[in-house]
Amino acid sequence: MSKYDIIVLGSGPGGYVTAIRASQLGFKVAVVEKESLGGVCLNWGCIPTKALLKSAQVFEYLKHASDYGLSVKEYDKDFDAVVNRSRNVAEGMSKGVQFLMKKNKIDVIKGFGKLKPGKKVEVEGKEYSADHIIVATGARSRELPSLPQDGEKVIGYRQAMTLKKQPKKMIVVGSGAIGVEFAYFYNAMGTEVTVVEYLPNIVPVEDIDVSKQLEKSFKKSGIKVMTSAEVTKVDTSGTGVKATVKTKKGVEVLEADLVLSAVGIKTNIEGIGLEDVGIAVDRDKILVNDFYQTNIPGYYAIGDVTPGQALAHVASAEGILCVEKIAGQHVEALDYGNIPGCTYASPEIASVGLTEKQAKDQGLDIKVGKFPFSASGKASASGAKDGFVKVIFDAKYGEWLGCHMIGAGVTDMIAEAVLGRKLETTGHEVLKTVHPHPTMSEAVMEAVADAYDEVIHL
Repeated sequence: MSKYDIIVLGSGPGGYVTAIRASQLGFKVAVVEKESLGGVCLNWGCIPTKALLKSAQVFEYLKHASDYGLSVKEYDKDFDAVVNRSRNVAEGMSKGVQFLMKKNKIDVIKGFGKLKPGKKVEVEGKEYSADHIIVATGARSRELPSLPQDGEKVIGYRQAMTLKKQPKKMIVVGSGAIGVEFAYFYNAMGTEVTVVEYLPNIVPVEDIDVSKQLEKSFKKSGIKVMTSAEVTKVDTSGTGVKATVKTKKGVEVLEADLVLSAVGIKTNIEGIGLEDVGIAVDRDKILVNDFYQTNIPGYYAIGDVTPGQALAHVASAEGILCVEKIAGQHVEALDYGNIPGCTYASPEIASVGLTEKQAKDQGLDIKVGKFPFSASGKASASGAKDGFVKVIFDAKYGEWLGCHMIGAGVTDMIAEAVLGRKLETTGHEVLKTVHPHPTMSEAVMEAVADAYDEVIHL
């Protein structure tokens, strides 16, 4: 039997990062992976979707070349080539993880891993043991009973990334990050898209102002948005699909080539031996303490399988914390209130901290500032004036409670707010920090100025 200090089950952005940090700390490490190194994020999620979105963005630039004083007489899209580029990007990233495994002397065990009592993992009939076993098996597309996926006419995100033929009409059910990103991509490429959201607003976890702005931008680009709506039935017997949608106004039947189900995720915890070991699970999540230990000594869990936010960067941070604690380092528990969320549709969305409604519901006395990109010189020059930056501060102490952005490139700007909040920065300090001109990031300073009645450019 092969013996390790640490075995990690799963090699997504939680698993492989955990393995590398463990190796850096001097542990003998193995990773168990049943598919491709990098997990869903690198192969079927974060990375290849961004490649698709970039192709859509470039295509939109070509469509609007005249807005920039340019003339492009002939242009077209090659849907297969766009999909192939995305797959090549994913393949390159996965090879990068393979290199990192070799560089850090981490053994990669191929196959489906199952936990066994006594701190063991069984992979394809062979047993491996370790002092510490970390579960990082991630999640997959969740299926609704009213919307069973057949992989052809009712699809999940995996199929949506590798369609052989671009659909003329598509219904996207669910308007979280996955739903709106695919809605933007297919609409930009020329598909007629309808988004169906059960809740009153699209991107429902975001600040209400952000939700309204994205809906406005989507409608302007030709995407049909149906909120407070539920798909109750899907008929796939014909050449396409017929989706029965229940709305406040009554029942509507939508016809399309296919339906993309983007209604959240389901954790990959079945069949991995949790019951055999006695690891506690509640509502599809493995229960852990602040440092990711389960109720059974020697077994840990990180990432989407635990109750924290199901985000790649959260899984990575949890894994690093977990192994540093195992190594005896002094570490602080992760602050889940200061985790940035990003959505890469166009316009992009980025946010951290409390929404205005959450702050008011907590009874806090707040100052709110907002700066539209329509008043930004850089945004005007770039031809990207949709959106705004919104900030929320505690009126008494100046604590930065929340920051919400929608606009071009805002996912690259949100880290200022995350770092500021980590360092307990006050509104006054942000206001007196000189921001470069002309940049999109100036809008953060201007929004803070607006909160304190000192805004210059509004």
